Amino acid sequence: MYLSPPRASSIPCAARPHAREIPARQIRALYTETTIRVYQAYAPAIADAALKAGTFVPPFKRERMTWIKPSFLWMAYRCGWAAKPGQERVLALDITREGFAWALEHSALSHYDPDVHPDRKTWQDEVKTSPVRIQWDPERSIRLGPLKHRSLQMGLSGEAVDRYVDKWITAVTDVTPVMREVGALVAANRIEDAEALLPAERPYPG
Repeated sequence: MYLSPPRASSIPCAARPHAREIPARQIRALYTETTIRVYQAYAPAIADAALKAGTFVPPFKRERMTWIKPSFLWMAYRCGWAAKPGQERVLALDITREGFAWALEHSALSHYDPDVHPDRKTWQDEVKTSPVRIQWDPERSIRLGPLKHRSLQMGLSGEAVDRYVDKWITAVTDVTPVMREVGALVAANRIEDAEALLPAERPYPG
């Protein structure tokens, strides 16, 4: 069962609303009419193979749950501006919106929420039968501090991984240079220059 976010407001696409205007749980992403962009960070061997093939191939392991994130800044927080071991390369994956919708429809929250589930058993049953996990973590500021509103993480396993790798991915882009440049600008306290390089993520239609 997926806890759907509030519907997107009429905020212009290029606008960056203040945190107080953003719902606690809302999907924000860079997207087109047909695709939505998510991010993952890997070691060079996996990243290079994916870039060459246009999707994930060995040494990527399908049997492991793989987590995708629509938020560039949450990805930056997770990989330490592409500096953490095993996460030195950041990939932007454009996937079909149909695939993303399938993932949402076949998902379960990663934790029990009494506002969503009638009881723990219902939640446990959903987790056992769903190939996708949904997790909401605090979104990050340009300095990677936690914000009050949350960002979506989606864990794919089993059938969902196969669909992701074989059907959903339409483009793989290495955004490591941009990730590191933004991190360097933040470290130099050039915040406006850093923000100018961020992707124009906007509320995703609910």
